[in-house]
Amino acid sequence: MSQTRGRYDFCIGLVLAMSSSIFIGGSFILKKKGLLRLARKGSMRAGQGGHAYLKEWLWWAGLLSMGAGEVANFAAYAFAPATLVTPLGALSVLVSAILSSVFLNEKLNLHGKIGCLLSILGSTVMVIHAPQEEEVETLNEMSHKLGDPGFVVFATLVVIVSLILIFVVGPRHGQTNILVYITICSVIGALSVSCVKGLGIAIKELFAGKPVLKHPLSWILLLSLIVCVSTQINYLNRALDIFNTSIVTPIYYVIFTTSVLTCSAILFKEWQHMGADDIIGTFSGFLTIIVGIFLLHAFKDVNFTLANLPLSLRKDERAANGTLPSTYDCFNHDEESSACLGEIQSTESLSARRNGSLSAF
Repeated sequence: MSQTRGRYDFCIGLVLAMSSSIFIGGSFILKKKGLLRLARKGSMRAGQGGHAYLKEWLWWAGLLSMGAGEVANFAAYAFAPATLVTPLGALSVLVSAILSSVFLNEKLNLHGKIGCLLSILGSTVMVIHAPQEEEVETLNEMSHKLGDPGFVVFATLVVIVSLILIFVVGPRHGQTNILVYITICSVIGALSVSCVKGLGIAIKELFAGKPVLKHPLSWILLLSLIVCVSTQINYLNRALDIFNTSIVTPIYYVIFTTSVLTCSAILFKEWQHMGADDIIGTFSGFLTIIVGIFLLHAFKDVNFTLANLPLSLRKDERAANGTLPSTYDCFNHDEESSACLGEIQSTESLSARRNGSLSAF
């Protein structure tokens, strides 16, 4: 009976986690649309510290969608371990990338599509080899875990790093470096997940008839969650307003997942009971996700599709054989004239550089 119940809880947690990714992935698009509308109206942008988005209904629709996704995510943590729920957030990367290409005209090239597939593959591998967290069933046990010296040191470092990024690095480099605001959201998100786990335990105890409201930890966790989520929303809005949505989402996922898995490992001591194959599988899955994210980010401006792959192969073959197209051939083939002229110019430029000529520059 308990095994059947365990499978039932697993399925519920899996469905909730997947639906959460859909809602959250869609929320990025709605928020971005709202911020773009405000920019066209001439309002002060969120990236500059403005809060005019609070009057935009599309932004509120995105916030409600994210709220629904977070509620589903909250419930998923109650039915399944964090190491299962968190990696499934990669689905929000796929949802956001597809919707941004449809509604925001942010084209996703072949590298980006491969990156999305690799992110999903890596998440699947991580789910299969996910470590099992220790069972914490009461607030007293959670209080003992939160008081562990290792977690205290981790939480202190997170707060210090966040404050430095917010007050020192952010004003100087937040407008130009995509990692500043996203890192703030991600590392604080690790603490918010811990608060969610604790509040989930409190809700279970409340339904069991225990005096949870008299326990000070319940109110500490609730207040901490409000502060963390508010900070995440603020700086995530700034990142979305300044940078491309299809880039913000996957990078946020990678750093956020790393922070959550690290926090969960320190808090619940998950890795102590893992076999070597599961450790290798977990790291392999995460590295696969990182490769996918790299493809999404590094080649986002490269206009490369399956349609121009044969032309690229022909260029490589001609270069390998040492045969170069002539100007006459280029102008006799209208459809390839631009590509041929580009080849001639790039070849002449390369020859000039090899000969030490400065005219190529």
